[in-house]
Amino acid sequence: MTSTAQKKATLYRMVMDTHVCPYGVKSRHLLKSRGFAVEDHPLTTRAETDAFKAQHDVKTTPQTFIDGVRVGGYDDLRRYFGKPDPKAPTYRPVIAVFALAALMALAASLAVGTLASWRTLQWVIAFAMCLLATLKLQDVESFSTMFTGYDLLARRFVPYSYFYPFAEALAGLLMIWGRFTWLSAPLAFFIGLVGAVSVVYAVYVQKRDIKCACVGGASNVPLGPVSLAENLMMMAMAVWMAAA
Repeated sequence: MTSTAQKKATLYRMVMDTHVCPYGVKSRHLLKSRGFAVEDHPLTTRAETDAFKAQHDVKTTPQTFIDGVRVGGYDDLRRYFGKPDPKAPTYRPVIAVFALAALMALAASLAVGTLASWRTLQWVIAFAMCLLATLKLQDVESFSTMFTGYDLLARRFVPYSYFYPFAEALAGLLMIWGRFTWLSAPLAFFIGLVGAVSVVYAVYVQKRDIKCACVGGASNVPLGPVSLAENLMMMAMAVWMAAA
């Protein structure tokens, strides 16, 4: 006879008037999505939360228990179910940027009737540059710190690390507009060239295992072939625009 008993998990999470822990909410959702009946224990006061931590010798909440064994917090629960570590190196942010840039370029091309033209490809690169610049501009100081760790020019002239996101945005905007190519093409080529040389030196000469600042200073994107390809595409588009 097949057992129909539902799997059970016990969850302790902070649920206060002024703070509902988002990781607790996500832990409960993850457990339910995996077919668990969740025995939910809201910790409604700071004193209750501190007492729970002391009792179980843990530093954070939420905490999940399955079959009486503590699994841990939200990240631990993700690992328990075989989900990717959210802090692991990944190219997903870059893929998302270029996928969205391609869709934006497609939409713009359909709007002006230039589908399947070189203009569409130019817009893909330009939109991607603007999106990447936006991510950097959210925290220029953090970007500057990570960028200076491998960019050859920024190491010698730190203000370049602050200038870079604005230069990338300006070049992208002018490329979308299709005007002032005399400025946008050399600017895009220059930052792409410095970036490409820096990536080659850090990754293929020094063989360093570091993160790329291309999507901002809190990035988990590895510095490597994708970073190099970004810079080479920027350079190629700049050459094509200058020659057109």
